[in-house]
Amino acid sequence: MQPLGTDLTGNAQLPPDQLPAASDVFAGLPPARSDGPQLRESIRALRAADGVLIGVLDDDPTGSQAVHDVQVVTAGGEDVYAAALAGPAATCFVLTNTRSLAEPAAAALTRRVGYGLIAAGSKSGRIQLVSRSDSTLRGHLMAEVRALADVRREATGAGFDGVLLVPAFIEAGRLTAADIHWARSGTGLVPVGETEFARDAAFGYAASDLTAFISEKSGGAISPADVHSISLADIRLGGPERIRDLLSVLPGGAWVVVNATEYSDLETVACAVLLAERDGKAFGFRTGPSFVRALAGLEPRSPLRGAELRWSRPGSRGNGLIVAGSHVAQTSRQLAVLRERRRITSVELDVPAVLSGTQAGQVVTRAARQVADALNQADVLLYTSRAVAAMGSAEESLSAGRTISAALAGIVSQVVAAPGAAGLAWIVAKGGITAHDVAVHGLGMRRADVAGQLFPGMISVFRPLDAAPEAIGVPYVVFPGNVGNDETLAEVAAIMGGQAH
Repeated sequence: MQPLGTDLTGNAQLPPDQLPAASDVFAGLPPARSDGPQLRESIRALRAADGVLIGVLDDDPTGSQAVHDVQVVTAGGEDVYAAALAGPAATCFVLTNTRSLAEPAAAALTRRVGYGLIAAGSKSGRIQLVSRSDSTLRGHLMAEVRALADVRREATGAGFDGVLLVPAFIEAGRLTAADIHWARSGTGLVPVGETEFARDAAFGYAASDLTAFISEKSGGAISPADVHSISLADIRLGGPERIRDLLSVLPGGAWVVVNATEYSDLETVACAVLLAERDGKAFGFRTGPSFVRALAGLEPRSPLRGAELRWSRPGSRGNGLIVAGSHVAQTSRQLAVLRERRRITSVELDVPAVLSGTQAGQVVTRAARQVADALNQADVLLYTSRAVAAMGSAEESLSAGRTISAALAGIVSQVVAAPGAAGLAWIVAKGGITAHDVAVHGLGMRRADVAGQLFPGMISVFRPLDAAPEAIGVPYVVFPGNVGNDETLAEVAAIMGGQAH
């Protein structure tokens, strides 16, 4: 057990109301390591030599933002997972969409997918199970990690020696230093507990110190003093060998906060994990997008542009559809700028009418007709009315979100099957749950390549491989609700429309 009030380096923990300023924390950091290329090469060599695969259970479709040339699957089992794992990155993302589910359903689905991934991985090596979730800490943290630990114990006879919490999303400015998770805002870095994301109706929280966050999400069952920490000093001064030594002495199943502000921090830890696993250790992971890239040893890729985005079917007029379901304030600002800067036809989905149930079918059919007709003339924005309906509980909030998302997917399904869909050259889905439902239920997408991103490490473009016939060849952009600035959505539309470089 940890000595009370210290981390692995002996640094005193601070109460949440006494968090240091970002300027003080970041000014005192050791310089970042400069051996990133060598670390990535070592990671790839270790993975190849030991036959290590990566199975990512992604609780919405946005977790692949930092990776490329991997496959995502939305359905299937052992054989489908094995086919996806056979790719060059030996990495498969399974889009579970559990962030939209109630906790018992999320845990049950996590178990089923975990079993399938372990079975698929056992055919050609061994598999690391990654629970990928939101870099702003929303999701079923404890239930999903516990489900994977149980699955591993039942399948192999042993659970995890440690669980690494690595929420960093480097490109989006979600960084961890001094055990505090930070988010970049218009005014600089702020503790994530002070952002709008911490006030989420279903997954809200108070703590920015991740040791306290784990305790909070465990309902107090885990004390902050029992949460271990890998500091930036350990990473940058000690390297993989130091981190391997720290990981090797963890008490069984202990949580470990991983600090990281650069990819070289994550790559150092990823290399250390592989070294510790060679010694017989096993780890679970709850991560943001960036750690998956580090764990796979992938090189960065330039943003997609031009011909790389021209997969539309013959006869397309080049017009695109933007589907916005996210209700965070950031998305609303982005929609305002998009409509201000681009010639676009807007179609609003009447959320109260959809939630009433009695008019939902008529509302969906009418909106689909409007969208299909408009695509012959211009880009189209399909968006939900911005007023957020008040819900009595987290489950009611999730249920309403599922209903609204299903309506958006139903509209898209009718649009792509309509005669006027020849005008559809690309689709952007704004918001994680929206992106999942539009992909699965709107486009019939079962498997896709992650071609890359539109910006460095942000906003992935899927290439549908197995989907409804009308959707094959249509670039599908997965745009999270919580990334970018006010202008980013307008920039995405310009890139996809061929008006930006």
